Amino acid sequence: MRLQSLTLLAASAALLAAAPQAEKWPAVRHQGDVRAADLLAKARECAQISRGRYRTDDGRPPTIPVCGTREAVFWTADLDIDCDGRPGRHCNSRTDPYFSDVTAFTQSDGRYLDAERLPYVVVPAPSSVWDYRDHGIRGGSVVALVYRDRVRYAVVGDVGSRDNIGEASYAAAEALGIRPDPHGGGTASGVTYIVFKDTRVEPIEDREAAVTVGEWLARRFVSSR
Repeated sequence: MRLQSLTLLAASAALLAAAPQAEKWPAVRHQGDVRAADLLAKARECAQISRGRYRTDDGRPPTIPVCGTREAVFWTADLDIDCDGRPGRHCNSRTDPYFSDVTAFTQSDGRYLDAERLPYVVVPAPSSVWDYRDHGIRGGSVVALVYRDRVRYAVVGDVGSRDNIGEASYAAAEALGIRPDPHGGGTASGVTYIVFKDTRVEPIEDREAAVTVGEWLARRFVSSR
């Protein structure tokens, strides 16, 4: 962790190249975690922004819309385990039949992300259904993940299929209490992904910054009208 990366709370405009007029983050004072119930209540009504819907897995019907508000986009789906990136003890070509040693986005040192250590979310590849880039989302965008009574914070770290949605890294699943095994792990439903627009953690691998900024953004999200 690099403590100086928390300066993005006071100077976020420098990190938000696509949103030069974005407001600055205020100093964060820890006031307790935002409750899962509050985030789910805010995400209960869907103003659909995708032109169609996504499948949770190959062969399934497309039933998952991408919804949006002024501050965020969100969807509720399954969670498949993404082990892609730097190989490790749990994520490698032996443990994951679909393993790839690359991710769409890289760390500050140029290496691919480490799925075992970094909680990250996979967004669908741009298509006629939806293009994440049109909504202020990029590598490092801050995400709140909600599963049952747990809220955990992550970043956008990889890009997946054009047709499927509902995937996050080994570390993200583990943090949510979901079995992270890339071969048979994950969960079939019940995970809400809330991606905050025009945000970015730099360096992308700074988990502490993602949590600190994510807590503030989640509070703002639940209190917005």
